[in-house]
Amino acid sequence: MTVLTRWDPFREFSTLQDRMNRLFQQSYGDREEALTTSTFAPAVDVYEDEHNVTLKIEVPGIDEKDIDVQIENNMLTVHGERKLEKEEKEENYRRIERQYGSFTRSFTLPSTVDPNNVQANYEKGVLKIKLAKKAEAKPKQIKVNVGSERSLEGKGTVKAA
Repeated sequence: MTVLTRWDPFREFSTLQDRMNRLFQQSYGDREEALTTSTFAPAVDVYEDEHNVTLKIEVPGIDEKDIDVQIENNMLTVHGERKLEKEEKEENYRRIERQYGSFTRSFTLPSTVDPNNVQANYEKGVLKIKLAKKAEAKPKQIKVNVGSERSLEGKGTVKAA
């Protein structure tokens, strides 16, 4: 038995549109919810010198009371939240590019860092975390003595790692 079905060329477009609507609804949700609950990851610079490992985290517009820094099991975790200012009506916005919501950044600390010697400063929207290195991890200078037994040119110091 043969069954005939009527072909509707726009049915596929309707199905595609429904799928796209569901995709955007799942991704962005309600407009107000999208404004207040998005997550973001602030930019971080990490650099090291012979005494410290330093992290600079860009967190402008976040109060220092909304930033939490913790070290546990050789893991540095920075958590914070940028809140949407409720003074302005959201329907008056033409464009919103700043991200709001909470963030968490975690970093595995090298074994050379002393977790008991950490400083955190917040200034001009930048959180600076300075992690001091352990004394045994710092470079040591060993003085080289020039004696009469060996004929060496000049004298100086050698850095040992």
